[in-house]
Amino acid sequence: MKVFSQQRGCCKMTSKVQIGILDYGIGNLRSVQKAFEVQGIEAHLHQEAAALQRCDKLILPGVGAFGDCMQSLENSGLRPLVEGWIADGRPLLGICVGFQMLLECSHEFGLHKGLGIVCGEVKPFRGSVCSQLKIPQMGWNTVRFLQPSILTEGLGEEEYFYFVHSFYCDVQSPGTVLGVTDYSLSYCTAMQKGCLYGTQFHPEKSSSAGLKILKNFALKG
Repeated sequence: MKVFSQQRGCCKMTSKVQIGILDYGIGNLRSVQKAFEVQGIEAHLHQEAAALQRCDKLILPGVGAFGDCMQSLENSGLRPLVEGWIADGRPLLGICVGFQMLLECSHEFGLHKGLGIVCGEVKPFRGSVCSQLKIPQMGWNTVRFLQPSILTEGLGEEEYFYFVHSFYCDVQSPGTVLGVTDYSLSYCTAMQKGCLYGTQFHPEKSSSAGLKILKNFALKG
């Protein structure tokens, strides 16, 4: 365990928990890692299943197209680890496309199968919402939380978070919907199913509210 104190501008590790971030060849993962580190939480990028298994909790990130992310996860050989981790009830947080991948399928550039852990589909805004809205949704929007969760402890019933996406999660299991956002239609932007969590928004880019989400996941989830 690394134990420090905040002196002379240094951010110090204060928690025993170790967060594993799946590095399966997509996007810039350093921003997620840094969002934990600035709060004194140990987080590491790992490409090997053995290293990830030694972690306490996992982050499944995702940026870009759904199909590309699923293919990268397959190619990395880490899909069985993710599925086994969830089946064992160990805490995992999917972020953006990482959340979408937990659903059954996506209609982005064709039909692509997801991990099928959460009942629902990933659908396009275009054709589903007012044509005057900008697609992708890029910027800040409100998330309204529908039920209590350790993920949102210390937050208000509504908070602003940062979004970048053209497809949304149509979650079909009402009990798993933790938060919703209105962008012409109302859709799920935060999900909880046991120790499995997902956010469509980017907590690592969402100022103090986003950092709180990550800290709650690490220390309470």
